[in-house]
Amino acid sequence: MSKTDFVVDADSHWCERPDLFTSMAPAEYRDRVPRVEEVDGRLMWVFDGQPVGRFSAGGVVARDGSKEESEIALHSWTIDQIHEGAYDPTVRLQVMDECGIDAQVIFPSTIGLGGQSLAMVEDERLRRLTVEIYNDRQAQIQADSGDRLLPLPLMPAWDVDACVYEARRVAALGARGVNMTSDPQDLGSPDLASPAWDPFWEACTEARLPVHFHIGASVTNMTFYGKYPWPSHPPSTRLAIGGTLLFIGNARVVANLLVSGVFDRHPDLKMVSVESGCGWIPFILEALDYEMAENAPSDLAKLRKPPSEYFRSNLYATYWFESNRHKLPALVESVGEDNILFETDFPHPTCLYPNPVERAQETMKSLSDETRRKILGENARKLYRL
Repeated sequence: MSKTDFVVDADSHWCERPDLFTSMAPAEYRDRVPRVEEVDGRLMWVFDGQPVGRFSAGGVVARDGSKEESEIALHSWTIDQIHEGAYDPTVRLQVMDECGIDAQVIFPSTIGLGGQSLAMVEDERLRRLTVEIYNDRQAQIQADSGDRLLPLPLMPAWDVDACVYEARRVAALGARGVNMTSDPQDLGSPDLASPAWDPFWEACTEARLPVHFHIGASVTNMTFYGKYPWPSHPPSTRLAIGGTLLFIGNARVVANLLVSGVFDRHPDLKMVSVESGCGWIPFILEALDYEMAENAPSDLAKLRKPPSEYFRSNLYATYWFESNRHKLPALVESVGEDNILFETDFPHPTCLYPNPVERAQETMKSLSDETRRKILGENARKLYRL
């Protein structure tokens, strides 16, 4: 890997510390914000007195940098066993230096990949406060890192106006994007095809905040995840099947967005399909063009261009392990070399660690130097204004 390459990891994760919210909450809310408690023998996030999700280490990279079998690590490790870089920003920067990574976009883990678990209480003020606590902490981490760590702020997706306000607030704090649930209708808002979201899209466009949809980033997506594998498979195989089909789950998100008309109304809006890979994209784009022409020609006529063309102008995908059966150049050409971002997924089960950049170099050796540099970092440098 050339030392001149600028490398951006567009998908990594925090393994949340148990005091993430309580350490920053005002005294009167400290017992109500998400905290970790034992419930029926399991550690859980408890939000305003009710369990909202399991608490665990949330990764598979050990203190010494080795990777443990996913089924064991995900269900039995504590925060004391996961790599310190999974939750400590200072150590994370050290890991990045060791790996040759210049900047890293970071998503949550056990509070919901799109922060959807933070909507699971009735008190509106408490929900907003909790999101703001999380986002303020991420802004502080970004500033302290000199914009090398880019942990994306969460959006209060249960309320459009609240999302508009929060997008503008975090933009003023220096955010380079937002993390959005793909199914706000789960939380009481309109779905994302509704024009009701136009003020939010406009706020994100004006502030140059790309909107990110991580796999599994909604109640609906995680419900599907639990049902994808057949019950008779062993737990480790169920995890592999669920992980595989979570990638494809974002095809649903992308397809809905492409025919929603949102990019006609907001042509400069950028979105990212996170941790979903690239191999499925050419087929889905071709299929969506065909299906709309066959089944919804009048609806298709209302769009300014075929659905597939919006992907090239408005969307990005993330890439980490695919070789396309040793035909990677063909896949990159189909998706678009300007529309692909590199990721490692540290410290989750599918992460490239150890030696993520070297592993990527080996997989990408069939690409031209210019294409490789775009995917490894130059596309992200432009998108995140680095």
